[in-house]
Amino acid sequence: MSIPSLIFWLIFVVPLVGLLVWIMKQDKRKGITGLIVLAVMVIAGIVYMYVRTGGK
Repeated sequence: MSIPSLIFWLIFVVPLVGLLVWIMKQDKRKGITGLIVLAVMVIAGIVYMYVRTGGK
């Protein structure tokens, strides 16, 4: 794994997973909030990549 990849994992992925686990533990409705947050982030990522690449 390259250095930029490690930096990405340490700065973005690990805290995001921790945040999602914390949100799901706090949620009394069996993780619905965590799933909503995850879905919003996935959709935002897809839209960002579509706009960034011009749909190619």
